[in-house]
Amino acid sequence: RRMTLGDAALDAKVADWLAWDKNEKTRGEIEALVAAGDVDGLKARMNGRLVFGTAGIRAPMQAGFARLNDLTIIQVSHGFARHVKNVFPGESRGIAIGFDGRYNSRRFARLAANVFMRHGIKVYLFSEVAPTPVVSWATIFYKCDAGLMVTASHNPKEDNGYKAYWSNGAQIIGPHDDEIVRIAEAEPQPRDEYWDESDIEKNALFNSADSCIDPYFEAERQFCYKRETNASTSLKFTYSAFHGIGYHYSKRMIKEYGFPDSAFVSVKEQQEPNPDFPTVPFPNPEEGHKVLTLCKETADAAGSTIILANDPDADRLQMAEKINGEWRVYTGNEMGTLLTWWVWQNWRAANPTADASQVYMLNSAVSSQIVSTMAAAEGFKSDVTLTGFKWMGNLAEELRAKGKTVILSWEESIGFMPGHTLDKDGVIAAAMFAELAATLATQGKTLEEKLFELYTQYGFHLVRSSYWMVPSPAVTKELF
Repeated sequence: RRMTLGDAALDAKVADWLAWDKNEKTRGEIEALVAAGDVDGLKARMNGRLVFGTAGIRAPMQAGFARLNDLTIIQVSHGFARHVKNVFPGESRGIAIGFDGRYNSRRFARLAANVFMRHGIKVYLFSEVAPTPVVSWATIFYKCDAGLMVTASHNPKEDNGYKAYWSNGAQIIGPHDDEIVRIAEAEPQPRDEYWDESDIEKNALFNSADSCIDPYFEAERQFCYKRETNASTSLKFTYSAFHGIGYHYSKRMIKEYGFPDSAFVSVKEQQEPNPDFPTVPFPNPEEGHKVLTLCKETADAAGSTIILANDPDADRLQMAEKINGEWRVYTGNEMGTLLTWWVWQNWRAANPTADASQVYMLNSAVSSQIVSTMAAAEGFKSDVTLTGFKWMGNLAEELRAKGKTVILSWEESIGFMPGHTLDKDGVIAAAMFAELAATLATQGKTLEEKLFELYTQYGFHLVRSSYWMVPSPAVTKELF
């Protein structure tokens, strides 16, 4: 029977939802709201658009066209698949698909894979959770037309996300993002066959993405500069995956950099994926002391002086150092300053006569501009983008296409892109910061002492930044 809520547009959306949604749970959510006459609740879920923001689409996992669920994942994937076919009309080179450890992430990834294969697009799907940067790498490694990572990164546990990559391995920007959404909204009714992901492995277009994992480590191992120093260090690094997916990857990367097993101490309570994030009030290591309690306790018990913590999808890295009995949590700008110096020193040592004017480092407009100060002093180039690695990744590719060398990109929100991927990578960042700390230790220096040396050398740079939580995209749009 037709429900009448006193709003014709809302009535139509509810009717479409109940006709199209084949997930009993989310259908039940809408039916319950209709039965209760909860017009405001229905409007919140039904009105609004799912669009690509700074790092893809992110929204709560609930029923409704303005939320992430089976139906909207299928709709966006339909738009994505149609756009890929429009741009690359020949034989499909495929799409790489990964997922994190959140609720529904594996199912969303499989539903998306099914939609792409129904469009004749080859799929490379990881068999288990994989860090976001490894999906960017897979897109490049398999020479795909596109990539997809199902993750909400460090958002609250109620959320999930849809992060799209283009053929270059960088996150999509215009016109691709707008066109995907346009098609999804113009052709919203899903085909019946989109819903059944149970036998996708039997499809001739299905491929495992797991074969790109070993080459990922082999490629990123090239950025290890001090293997002998790493192998002999007495430092211990306390590592946390933050209930996410970084543990096995970061542990292996640090081992690939030559560190002994004794140098790696895991926060066991946060080691494996847990979508409830039970030991932290907010699953974001950037929050600092209030979310690093277990990390500090584990480090103190192990005699460790460095904490390295990935966010849940392992594309970002937080670092803390124990100095005179107190833990100092580094800001993203401070970490970026240290890494800028470290990468530059090692690049120059490896290329003593090369023209530095063809070498670039990038960061975003909200990040410290100490990079430009260092560039002016040392002779390399710097450039600034809008907020987000979708801009830095695409600019890095543009510069490389012109024959330039981009050796690092970073942003103040503890994101660093020093390797082969065209998105931030907390896995290689963990190994590189460990190597930096181990090298400084041979000189009797802490990370803080080196940071102050850099300020003395190049000039002190200070950034004060904060943020507001705005649950409604409409309010954010109005504010801007």
